[in-house]
Amino acid sequence: MKNKNTPITFLDDRLVFPPVEMANQEGLLAVGGDLSPERLILAYRNGIFPWFSEDSLILWWSPDPRMVLFPSKVKVSKSMRNTLNRGIFTVTRDTAFEEVIDACSKAPRPGQHGTWITDKMKKAYIQLHHKGIAHSYEVWKDNKLVGGLYGLDLGHVFCGESMFSKSRDASKCALVHLARELEEKEYCLIDCQLHTTHLESLGAELIPRAEYIRILKREDKGGS
Repeated sequence: MKNKNTPITFLDDRLVFPPVEMANQEGLLAVGGDLSPERLILAYRNGIFPWFSEDSLILWWSPDPRMVLFPSKVKVSKSMRNTLNRGIFTVTRDTAFEEVIDACSKAPRPGQHGTWITDKMKKAYIQLHHKGIAHSYEVWKDNKLVGGLYGLDLGHVFCGESMFSKSRDASKCALVHLARELEEKEYCLIDCQLHTTHLESLGAELIPRAEYIRILKREDKGGS
């Protein structure tokens, strides 16, 4: 693993990233570049994602280990199962992408001040949505948007970016719906990027970055 004091790569206009093995101990791989659709797609296809604050340069990350959720392993609690069976929520796909990403940007995060979903990030992912690569799952209650998530669909891996909830279990409902849909389509996994206790409670787990990259590149037996 790269030493955390090793200099980080600064990107220029060329569409290229250093090998993910060059990331430091925190997972930071590179700085700079842009948020063009071409660079973002290249990043995600190589196990890299942007994460930075409003007043920061663009930071590119590839953490090791990686938090992922195998669709068949999503945990549905008894109370959540009851919620799903009662039909409290209605789940849709790609009907309100901009509203979902905006709600995610405003959702409070424990221990965080402000948001990493900046206006530049919103614009970039909306562009990806128009290209059919970024997708949203919306959760409705009484015709009001109460939860959802969005991310990038790579064809066998769904790269989850963020989710929000304004009603109890709404974001969980979106994730369970996504996991079940991806399991039916035989997707390999949902990339959750970084560890959180919330994701862990839903069945997400940490795997070595090398394993994630093998699956991403379809070099693992889990690939489709």
